[in-house]
Amino acid sequence: MRSQRISHGFFITTAVATAALMLTACGPSQPQSQTATQPATSSSSPSTTSASPGGPSSSSSVPAATTGPALCKAGSLAAATDATGGGAAGSVYMKLLLTNTGAEPCLLRGFPGVSLAADAAGEPIGAPAKRDEATPATDVLLAPGQSGSAVLRYTHAENYAGCALADAAGYRIYPPEDTASIFLPQPTKACSNAQIELLTIGAFQPAQ
Repeated sequence: MRSQRISHGFFITTAVATAALMLTACGPSQPQSQTATQPATSSSSPSTTSASPGGPSSSSSVPAATTGPALCKAGSLAAATDATGGGAAGSVYMKLLLTNTGAEPCLLRGFPGVSLAADAAGEPIGAPAKRDEATPATDVLLAPGQSGSAVLRYTHAENYAGCALADAAGYRIYPPEDTASIFLPQPTKACSNAQIELLTIGAFQPAQ
């Protein structure tokens, strides 16, 4: 009888343990399922929000760059001088005038290059004009037919003992920032010695 009780008790204990293990294996693990799904929900939200500000519409609102009038070039300018500025101490002051002969507005910006020349196709004679920076350079907008002026001073070549006199047929003029030139016929005397500076030139201003 004692051995039957032990066997019967062992059987009940084993059955209870087996049932407990089956319940544990089959039951849901709630904390683990919540932890797995929570990050997926929170991480999807920022990516959707950050995509909206960086679309093509933000770059299309930037205005396109605009271009202004081009610089005046020799091919669309006419040159002249106005000697009403008078003279002093062997020098003559005149206004160098450049007039826009083109169909579009253009800009004169800064100092022209000026030298005396033997003829329309000849090389410069002597030293080119030295810049007179007493008047600041400024942009001068020329509508078609309008002129800009710069003060040009010519010192008589005969005033210099070391001057090797040469005949000049006129002035060769380079508009600011241009490599092409305009020839202005105006016979005068030049110095072949490039160490002697007969000319000074100011920056362009609106013609008065």
